[in-house]
Amino acid sequence: MAKLIMIVDDSASMRMVVGIALKGAGYAVLEGRDGRDALTKLTGQKVNLIISDVNMPNMDGIAFVKAVKQLPAYKFTPIIMLTTESDESKKREGQAAGARAWVVKPFQPEHLLMAVQKLCLP
Repeated sequence: MAKLIMIVDDSASMRMVVGIALKGAGYAVLEGRDGRDALTKLTGQKVNLIISDVNMPNMDGIAFVKAVKQLPAYKFTPIIMLTTESDESKKREGQAAGARAWVVKPFQPEHLLMAVQKLCLP
């Protein structure tokens, strides 16, 4: 069974690009339009990894990471931030919230996949 990765981004085209890369590498994909939408889709199923944008409406990526880490079923789920944010203070904020990696857009799909393979737990 394919490992399930959640993509959280307010950009449909970004979700599509990331989804194509992940599906091409054999992963299953679950999508959220923003942090709030993504939280409603975390219903207890095993999610091996979450890839989230930082700047989103309704609930930004940092608030989303903090909320995910409060859910017992997802407390240890690794999270990669995929964002245009390259500011060091924002990275530290994301890391403090529980993000394990930070990938800056625009990105090379193979670089994202390398990060995914390192963090995607069984």
